[in-house]
Amino acid sequence: MSEREKSTRPGLDAVVLAGGEGRRMGGVDKPGLAVGGSTLVERVAAVVRAHSPDAGVTVVGPPRESPRARYVREDPPGSGPVPALRAGLPYVEREWFALLAADLPHLAADHLSALADALHCGEDGDAGAVFVDDDGREQWLTGIWRTAAVREALADYRGRSLYGLLGPLSPRLVALTERHAAFDVDTPDDLARARRDLEGDQRNDS
Repeated sequence: MSEREKSTRPGLDAVVLAGGEGRRMGGVDKPGLAVGGSTLVERVAAVVRAHSPDAGVTVVGPPRESPRARYVREDPPGSGPVPALRAGLPYVEREWFALLAADLPHLAADHLSALADALHCGEDGDAGAVFVDDDGREQWLTGIWRTAAVREALADYRGRSLYGLLGPLSPRLVALTERHAAFDVDTPDDLARARRDLEGDQRNDS
């Protein structure tokens, strides 16, 4: 894609889901865990703003001093990703928005650019783009979506799974070029591995 095409690519807002209970992490505040000098949720918000500097970022979860964002809660708190998306989506103002987990330590602005580029090169009616892993499984909390399409789908949806909600929208599927880029932090081992990767990178740069 040329620099001119990149400059005309529309900006986006973001809904970041940060309200899970972290059961597999022992019930800790998972989005607030530090990796590479920042909390997980701070890292995700920073990536969104690196891709789209004036993005409106809505974090669905407990309010925090950082990152700078609008904070809302799903009803009831901890009830899952679909209620969380319902809580955050009304605050999206742009045509497109990123739907992201709060615990993606390897997420980078280039990943959002790859999703946006897939949509830019696609059909005008595309509803979204989402990463798939090596096994072809959609990573529903690493995607970019057309706001109107998701609002329409949510209006009639009574289920609880993101697959049931977003799968019928037939998003463009984007293969991950880095195996761990879309993987979240579910367990203490995941956290330790992310810290080794990212904090090791920082030490090598110093």
